[in-house]
Amino acid sequence: MAASRQQACCAPDDLQFPAAPAALPRPAQRGPFLWATPMQQSTLQAIQAHAVADYPRECCGLIVATAGGEAYVACRNVATTPSEHFILPAEDYAAAEDQGEVLALVHSHPNAAANPSDADRVICEESGLTWHIVSVGQVTGEAPECGDLQSISPCGYVAPLVGRQFAHGILDCYTLVRDFHARELGIHLNQYEREDDWWEKGQDLYSLDRLRAEGFEQIEDEPRRGDMILMQIRSTVPNHAGIHLGDGQMLHHLHGRLSEVVPYGGMWTERTRYIVRHKEARHG
Repeated sequence: MAASRQQACCAPDDLQFPAAPAALPRPAQRGPFLWATPMQQSTLQAIQAHAVADYPRECCGLIVATAGGEAYVACRNVATTPSEHFILPAEDYAAAEDQGEVLALVHSHPNAAANPSDADRVICEESGLTWHIVSVGQVTGEAPECGDLQSISPCGYVAPLVGRQFAHGILDCYTLVRDFHARELGIHLNQYEREDDWWEKGQDLYSLDRLRAEGFEQIEDEPRRGDMILMQIRSTVPNHAGIHLGDGQMLHHLHGRLSEVVPYGGMWTERTRYIVRHKEARHG
């Protein structure tokens, strides 16, 4: 990836996977799943070994075309919650690039199928690489073992506005606001790095100063389609945003849920701190 040396490759999974249950069913099929990918047998075996060694953490790594042939380069997962998502540090990506062309990115899904999440698909598009996902689980009293492997490649996937899965920093309430403005209003908002629970760490993603810098103005009149609603949920600052759709409806995305359209009233109006409208949408 062009920006690989400057920024980490980060792809949190959208679902918060629970801890391993007392017993997991064994995979219906075992061994190499080469029909899903053209990778070499030795590469697949290295991936499976890494996934098992890092279990119950998500492993991550890169497939590289080295001078000696295709190779799997195991990387570190520096996420603070490594059983739920991975962050592959930029320096590990750069070290892999020094060995040859990066062909694909790999990560595991502990205690879950290898089905790509919405966040996997979104970041796959951004990376420009093929992604391989391997499932890994453990039957009580036995060693962890890998199940199926699935592959995805950039294909133009765009997460839907309604029904997308949640992944903080990738597909969350601010992402939904950005996507709505871009797709429905032709307004492109900046992206901001945001930590988990940023509102508890002295950060203020939705401050009026930042919103004004983005071109928003606080409104006092009746909200209309495209206005951004800023809400405060168990926080000292607004930490949730939605989009007013008109007709008393709001589009929003809560942690742990799919994005949805709900009636704007009751608890949502009680939690609302201010509503803003982008200056370019004022007459839209």
